[in-house]
Amino acid sequence: MGCCASSLSKEPGLENDHRHHHGHRLSYSVNGTTSSGRDGGSSRGFMEFSLAELKAATNNFSSDKIVSESGEKAPNVVYEGRLQNRRWIAVKKFTKMAWPDPKQFVEEAREVGKLRHKRLANLIGYCCDGDERLLVVEFMPNETLAKHLFHWENQTPEWAMRLRVALYIAEALDYCSREGRPLYHDLNAYRVLFDENGDPRLSCFGLMKNRRDGKSYSTNLAYTPPEYLRNGRVTPESVVFSFGTVLLDLLSGKHIPPSHALDMIRGKNILLLMDSHLEGNFLAEEANVVFDLASQCLQYEPRERPKTKDLVSTLTPLQNKPDVQSYVMLGISKHEEAPPTPQHPLSPMGDACSRMDLTAIHQYLVMQHYKDDEGTNELSFQEWTQQMRDMLDARKRGDLAFRDKDFKTAIDCYSQFIDVGAMISPTVHARRSLCYLMCDQADAALRDAMQSQCIYPDWSTAFYMQAVALAKLDMHKDAADMLSEAVMLEEKKQKVGKLS
Repeated sequence: MGCCASSLSKEPGLENDHRHHHGHRLSYSVNGTTSSGRDGGSSRGFMEFSLAELKAATNNFSSDKIVSESGEKAPNVVYEGRLQNRRWIAVKKFTKMAWPDPKQFVEEAREVGKLRHKRLANLIGYCCDGDERLLVVEFMPNETLAKHLFHWENQTPEWAMRLRVALYIAEALDYCSREGRPLYHDLNAYRVLFDENGDPRLSCFGLMKNRRDGKSYSTNLAYTPPEYLRNGRVTPESVVFSFGTVLLDLLSGKHIPPSHALDMIRGKNILLLMDSHLEGNFLAEEANVVFDLASQCLQYEPRERPKTKDLVSTLTPLQNKPDVQSYVMLGISKHEEAPPTPQHPLSPMGDACSRMDLTAIHQYLVMQHYKDDEGTNELSFQEWTQQMRDMLDARKRGDLAFRDKDFKTAIDCYSQFIDVGAMISPTVHARRSLCYLMCDQADAALRDAMQSQCIYPDWSTAFYMQAVALAKLDMHKDAADMLSEAVMLEEKKQKVGKLS
């Protein structure tokens, strides 16, 4: 079940975006700005999948489900899939030759599976069944950095978005380094993926490496760290070198060999390197900082390259559009998914919530009026003070505004009623919750829905409103759980009614 607004916990640090499940009780982080979507830095456990589960999720590894850039030609193919709980996943299918030792494959998968960060496309499971070697990760629906930079159709990423990509990937690398996984193999623009919010994430596939397979760089040798060419070893400094090549991609919009870029940087021909599509839309001072950082990353001697924490500290001050959503800067639409419909007949309220139909929810709440508040307040004659009359007048004005779909006025009037505190009404909180949803304030809507549950713990409407707010906040698994709980409460109430 949900929890009272007083128990809302402050969101932990960057690495964690936890949803704690204790029985049916959930606690959500809702602080003014709510943490994003489909488990940004998910805390869900790492698990072993059966081959049958992954076949079902990918339509038996259908070619229609392939999302990897090279399609079926790639030795290790990536498929899009959807689990029975409706969660979207990506499945990487390796050949047995890539991982001949099943024990080593499982050990590596479990180690990488311990990492959880909102800057990573996190590894959530694996399958090692006979000759099959499969990794399961969070699905990133909005293509790769390579696609957005080199093969864009509608618009190229703007300067502020490129700076954000650089920072987020630096943060991902720094997190991995701090967690004891500093080696990342073949870092390039194809390893940077965009989630449903348009935020860049680093693929976790580059963190896994078969120690018996010396091939760590699949790209052109011109982009390979010089020390790898000398001894075939990948070091943390090699990863920083590769990050430098990604910075060049972001600056130029092209895949430029590092040696050529360094010659131009030394010759002060920086503007010639800049992506011509950015002309007039970037600050030269910021570009100089990024070019300087790229130059440091691409130093021939590994010891002269910066640490991952230095990458983060250099790029953080350059972020100049912190309040603009990534999907807006990428020019993509944000997909808003309704919670899945439970396998039961739904009431009018349940049907409206499952369809995310706010207009139908409004109609239901208007028709229901205050029937569900019966018994929550019994006032004595002495309590009919002037303050009480004013409070009820505020509620009446709120009801009129709510009926007329003047949601901002309704919020103000209902807030006056609630602030007096002499009466408690789950319906007022539910109505104000919908008003907040209509005004695109899903975090406040969730708080009100949870408060209505505190007043009336077994009220299905409180759970339905939480489901809608959670779906608006991209917390789809929790929204589905809440919707199912609301349906169960309705069924329970109907059974009790038949018996009485």
